[in-house]
Amino acid sequence: MARLLKWLSMAMGVACVAIGLYHVVLGIGSVPGEESAGATVDSRERFYNAIFLGFGLAWIWVARQSPIPSAVVRVLAGVFLLGGVGRLLSVAVHGWPHWFQVPLTVLEVGLPPLYFWLSTADERAAAAGAAARGTAAAADAGAPTAAGPAAPGLADSTDGHLPPGRP
Repeated sequence: MARLLKWLSMAMGVACVAIGLYHVVLGIGSVPGEESAGATVDSRERFYNAIFLGFGLAWIWVARQSPIPSAVVRVLAGVFLLGGVGRLLSVAVHGWPHWFQVPLTVLEVGLPPLYFWLSTADERAAAAGAAARGTAAAADAGAPTAAGPAAPGLADSTDGHLPPGRP
């Protein structure tokens, strides 16, 4: 699950950076069906997509962390979900947009629950790895561990000393 979270976070970041850059460069010409909306809408399109590009950079940053911070994943996924909710609100107020916006809405509403579910995967994997390393290090040192005594059957479960009559 941790690898899936890392892969999905990086994919989200790269996609958002590419989309944001595309819209910053092409402006309103990048929006299907809206090529002649005017200077104000073009300016807004370029501005908001510079922010979207930054949103993608945040996803890339998250994907490169070890472990991936679950709180940041949840915030980024929540922002993405809010964008999808905004699109649904637009549908309720103005009707259906250009067909290309519909699958985007599905992604913006459908992907965040997956990210919310996976958000702690890397932190859990890191904690499990640390616990396993701690158990192995303690066993190598001959100390009892949470998993049991260093050598099964040689130490009792209360204080780690050899029980009476044992060599």
